[in-house]
Amino acid sequence: MSPALLSFSFIVVKCEAFISPFRSLLFPSHCAGCGCRVGEGYDFCENCLAEITWIEAPRCDVCSQPYHGDTPVFTCPNCRGEAFFFECAVAVSLSRSVVRDLIHRLKYGREIWLGRVLAGVMERGLADSRLSGCEFDCLIPVPLHPRRQREREFNQAEVIARALSKRVILPVNDVLLRRRYTTTQTQLDRKGRRQNLRDAFVLRKDADVTDQEILLVDDVLTTGSTLDACAGALLEAGAASVRALTVARG
Repeated sequence: MSPALLSFSFIVVKCEAFISPFRSLLFPSHCAGCGCRVGEGYDFCENCLAEITWIEAPRCDVCSQPYHGDTPVFTCPNCRGEAFFFECAVAVSLSRSVVRDLIHRLKYGREIWLGRVLAGVMERGLADSRLSGCEFDCLIPVPLHPRRQREREFNQAEVIARALSKRVILPVNDVLLRRRYTTTQTQLDRKGRRQNLRDAFVLRKDADVTDQEILLVDDVLTTGSTLDACAGALLEAGAASVRALTVARG
């Protein structure tokens, strides 16, 4: 390192050391849920954190559908008779209360900064046994159709994925293209969702995912149809495997 660069680095470190104690006074931390004051480095107050319903065992190994532990034999109603292209879909929490509100504020209220908060929630899923032993090559966000992205001006899945990538040091590979403008999925049943998404996703020109272990990222998992369609396109393009991670399960 040159003397000039070393001197500049020293100045930056000294400035950071001087500014750091005053950061919490100038820019105090607030709860992402209710806006009350919280300690520096915290995203939620105790009350809002307590409202988050984390998905833990017992739950479906494929789609993360939770069930009661006293159920003698559990057959997941979402996965019964289904074969998915993804290995598993890990949803971190239920789409309720605080989490659902944050996702809606990001998507429809354009509070882009909440991508960082939701990535913090999502990171918890990487400790799940279905993902913890995997060595992923990249994160791939579920894409929006270009028309819808122009309307919204951003893709919430990409916003969350890029925030997560900074936490886990994995690159974001935005290689999927949604080539058909599909109707909204919210009012469709599983069969309708699959028909709606048939051939909707394709790899971008000159993109390469050959032999890659991929972690597919989205905000909410409902039936898994969107994740399944994306995973199918990636496997067809040569990916070794696809697992999925979402902030919430609807």
